[in-house]
Amino acid sequence: MADPVLVPWQDNADNAPDGVRAVVYNGEGDPPAGWSDTALYVVPYGPGQRLDVIAGMPRLRAVQVLTAGYEHVLGVLPDGVALYNGRGLHDASTAEHAVALILAAQRDLPTWARDQSAQVWRPFYTRSLADTRVLIVGYGSIGAAIEERLLPFETEVVRVARRPRPAEDVHGIADLHGLLPGADVVVLVAPHTPETEGLIGRAELALLPDDALVVNVGRGPVLDTGALLAEKGRVRAALDVTDPEPLPADHPLWAAPGVYFTPHVAGGSATFYPRARRFVDGQLRRWAAGEPLANEVRPGH
Repeated sequence: MADPVLVPWQDNADNAPDGVRAVVYNGEGDPPAGWSDTALYVVPYGPGQRLDVIAGMPRLRAVQVLTAGYEHVLGVLPDGVALYNGRGLHDASTAEHAVALILAAQRDLPTWARDQSAQVWRPFYTRSLADTRVLIVGYGSIGAAIEERLLPFETEVVRVARRPRPAEDVHGIADLHGLLPGADVVVLVAPHTPETEGLIGRAELALLPDDALVVNVGRGPVLDTGALLAEKGRVRAALDVTDPEPLPADHPLWAAPGVYFTPHVAGGSATFYPRARRFVDGQLRRWAAGEPLANEVRPGH
């Protein structure tokens, strides 16, 4: 009998091709019987991302995460075990959320939500998204999806990635300091790596014009929280990720002027789940056929 593969949803088990023994494990409680023989582990998405069970899988050959980021797995991934990520699965959902954060901040929707709760009618005019220059820092597939949604709002989008890609009009991160003074909005989509930790800190925030907006839908530590707090509202922020996370009840970010946030939910909308289930089905078909799986990541390459 083939070694089992652990999948997060019953649909994946029902659709498993011949030769694949798919067992459902959603991350709650102990894994099902026989889990120690797992050959392919599709890590459940969301709070149930049980990585601790990997240590009990001596026959493991591959780990599939459904997140675009994978840095959280590297510390527990055994030598010789292949790693695959969810690149592409979150593009639409995260892009929608990023644009929603920008629009909410530019049109001051949080203020009006509070006024509605207080039954206060207080009209005033707001900023706009049209005619703004938006830097997308960490320009990859999610960044491209954000750009696609921003352009109809009559924005100018500037692309920034780790390395310059002149053929695609993408700046390298070395150009960042020269670009920040002309930015109205900075969208962070970068993963958390040693190179990106604190990428936007005191020096970078100081380069931004007054009332600029920083949007983080990447990873919390890419934006220096202390540096943001020190701005005292001069630079605004709309965050889906924070550092630390989850945010402690007594953290000053809760009441920081010009800051509002959502609790790391950008990638998990209704758009994500059917796409993720179809993706896992495809990975199982490739696994059964002995074909290379999609989205292999090679840390350090």
